[in-house]
Amino acid sequence: MPLRHLLILLSCLLLQQNISAQDRPTNMADHDDKRYYFGLTFGANFSQYRLKYEKSFAQTDTFRRIQPRWNPGFNLGLMANLKLSNFIDLRFIPSLSFAEKKLQFNMSPDSTSERSIESIYMHLPLQLKFKSDRINNFRFYGMLGGKFDYDMSSNARSRRSDEWLKVSPVDLGYELGVGFEFFNPNFIFSPEIKLSQGLMNQLFKDGSIPLSNAIQSLNTRMIVISIHLQG
Repeated sequence: MPLRHLLILLSCLLLQQNISAQDRPTNMADHDDKRYYFGLTFGANFSQYRLKYEKSFAQTDTFRRIQPRWNPGFNLGLMANLKLSNFIDLRFIPSLSFAEKKLQFNMSPDSTSERSIESIYMHLPLQLKFKSDRINNFRFYGMLGGKFDYDMSSNARSRRSDEWLKVSPVDLGYELGVGFEFFNPNFIFSPEIKLSQGLMNQLFKDGSIPLSNAIQSLNTRMIVISIHLQG
């Protein structure tokens, strides 16, 4: 699993950092004096829908089961970091998030269908970053914040007759995550993992679509594994 491999990699990096910390010079010693700085971010995401059935779902025989599936994607973006105190920063990370979410459903015991919704999110998160003390060339941090997402490929207003599900373009939500900072001579290498949870119902109701009538709400959930390169 990608998450397991990331945790193993981070453990190895931390062990190497502790072993060799005494022999290394302090890199970017004046970095913490900066009021603000910028960076680049890229990474992988794994997203799915969380759904609630309509109350009448159990009483109908159109669909026997509707099951969301995780699917991978990727993120690209920029970062702006503002120092609020020695232990708290404010971060703004505008990015593009390419995501694909799958739904698997059964209309009969012998028939299983799987469809995908592809999204291109303009992802605008505002986060508070809570930093530990710097230990030589290493630091740990946690973060929380809110996000605004706009799906530029939303089909909510589509008039095509072959649409199997329609989703709304706007979403608001929250994010939680942890990360590490490794200070190199000229940049900071910062792996991070976060949970991004949407709070708005993404389902755009269309009575002509049978699947839409079986679902009460759809919420997005995304796990993002990122690499930040900071100056």
